Amino acid sequence: MECGLLFSGGKDSSLAALLLDRFYDVTLVTAHFGITDDWKHAREAADALGFPFDEIEMDSEFADDAAERMREDGFPRTGIQQVHEDALEAVAAQYDVVADGTRRDDRVPTVSRAVAQSLEDRNGVDYVAPLSGFGRSAVDRLVDEHLVVESGPSEEIPKGDYETELRARIRQRWGGDTVREVFPDHEQTRVVGRNETQTGGKGLGEASASEK
Repeated sequence: MECGLLFSGGKDSSLAALLLDRFYDVTLVTAHFGITDDWKHAREAADALGFPFDEIEMDSEFADDAAERMREDGFPRTGIQQVHEDALEAVAAQYDVVADGTRRDDRVPTVSRAVAQSLEDRNGVDYVAPLSGFGRSAVDRLVDEHLVVESGPSEEIPKGDYETELRARIRQRWGGDTVREVFPDHEQTRVVGRNETQTGGKGLGEASASEK
């Protein structure tokens, strides 16, 4: 089955792709608003991982609504959640299976049971979240073993996630001070390839000849 996995180029969505690859025909999908061309960084990460890539341009009104909410709240959580759910809907319009890299202990974005069920029922798709049972330490161990990752301050790591474009929209409308007020300093990651030093045993998502 064709699976569209929401993809930012970061470690969580990249690890989710490796886990899903055994069961689905996975395409890494970046949803963006056309505000910047940062989605191309996600395409580069997808190429480095060896997965097909797709990009979906959503209505910029979604970004405007989320940016307004963030400015009013003074923090990004609600706006990011809103955009993530909009992106899932966009992927559900084009793929039989919709996936993301949300983890068990994520604060945002998250996908509740009710949201997942509604997405499936209204669109006739399956929603899967392969990392939903994984905590941060488990994810980090698998990432260290199977992926090559760059990390650093969020404004310095080139990535194709929602935050980059939402930062740009807030800066356009209200200036850099508002960006700094809304977004706390935090570390971002960007995957630049698979860890090719792994020897002996199967990699994530790789079936043996007898299992194929």
